[in-house]
Amino acid sequence: FGSRDCHCDLPSTAPQSSTAMPLSYIKEAIRDHTAQTPGSVDPKVVATVTAMMAEIEKNGEEACLKYCRDLDKWEGPAVVSKEEIERKCAMVSDQTKRDIQFAVKQVRAFAEKQMASIQGFTADIGEGVTAGQKILPMTTAGCYVPGGRYSHIASAVMSVTTARVAGVKNVIVASPPKNAKDGVHEAIVYAANLAGADTILTLGGVQAIAALRFGLFSGFPADILVGPGNAFVATAKKLSYGACAIDMFAGPTEIAVIADKTADAEVVAVDIVSQAEHGPTSPCWLITLDEKLGRDVAARIQPLIDDLPEPNRSVADEAWRNYGEIILASTREEAVAKSDAYAPEHLEVQCEDLKWWLDNLQSYGSLFLGEEVCVTHGDKSSGPNHTLPTMGAAKYVGGLSIHKYIKIVTFQSCTKEASARMGAASARISRAEGMEGHARAADVRIKKYQVAASKL
Repeated sequence: FGSRDCHCDLPSTAPQSSTAMPLSYIKEAIRDHTAQTPGSVDPKVVATVTAMMAEIEKNGEEACLKYCRDLDKWEGPAVVSKEEIERKCAMVSDQTKRDIQFAVKQVRAFAEKQMASIQGFTADIGEGVTAGQKILPMTTAGCYVPGGRYSHIASAVMSVTTARVAGVKNVIVASPPKNAKDGVHEAIVYAANLAGADTILTLGGVQAIAALRFGLFSGFPADILVGPGNAFVATAKKLSYGACAIDMFAGPTEIAVIADKTADAEVVAVDIVSQAEHGPTSPCWLITLDEKLGRDVAARIQPLIDDLPEPNRSVADEAWRNYGEIILASTREEAVAKSDAYAPEHLEVQCEDLKWWLDNLQSYGSLFLGEEVCVTHGDKSSGPNHTLPTMGAAKYVGGLSIHKYIKIVTFQSCTKEASARMGAASARISRAEGMEGHARAADVRIKKYQVAASKL
């Protein structure tokens, strides 16, 4: 991409493949957000995380605590005691408690609807075979809740509540100390406790993921690791994948807004800036069908960024300068094609005929239809989960949900006559594949049930 100032006078035309129409840009990103893909990691980060994980696996809780002391200056216990939970919960204001209660209620209601949509069954599928599926929760979930630049209260709500509705037996939360003296942020403790966490650990970064994976301080190794985090947390999760499940390979937060002439430029601009403050590499895209709206939004964004407090202002400024785009689409179909190509984590649609957009858009983490709802609602309290795919992964995977915490397993039984009928077919297929041992397992049943193979 070439560099364009957001107040440029003429749209730019970016080169495209011969099969695609050229796109006009009112503002074009300086840096290419597609340079990284889900799971791509700096080799130096991989080396650091690999060494830390290996040391903690070998030396256990003491190694974990040493990293806490060295990196976070935390000298206290790893496990937040029942008494400490009560003390911290008492520190939370009544209004904040009510807000968290509201968020938990909404997330639980949505998760319960998701759970109800998944059914186990037992059915006669013909030929004397009975088969079915069962819905089984994982045993242990390790939920990471960031607490660095921002204290992610909502991440505790989203991960723990959903795990509980899924029926996960052990839910372990890890969150870094907010400073060397105070431990985990009190509102995170309140949210995790209210949502149903069994254990809360004062651990951040790689040492937190290692503790969750190996079952340190709880005795329950994680079957799945969930929750957002920085590059080191994401890499620790990636290196754990296979030994346990993870929710997804997460990258920088993204927002795309599709807006037509009916959209309010101020609302669109505020929404874009709201997500730019997440981090300096967070892409922010506006795809508009109306050039006047696009230019109006472009003129509003920098003043909105300048009005933010620090460090939010500097972070948002860098994100918008390097990764912000305003794209002018000539048709709704072109806007859909561009949005689906980006597959944004969050996608707002502020256009007429919302049902058309719902029916035609295919690739996004979560969709926000109409001006009335925005990413902030989804991030904090509306109900659907806010842990969502980034860096194009929404083309093939959805966000954190009930489905991540469950296993759909199958079972089957059959009559003796069915065993013989299946045995004949299965033995012949096995021998065609060159798998004689498989064929004999079918043959022994045909012989035992005294059915002549010639009749099968």
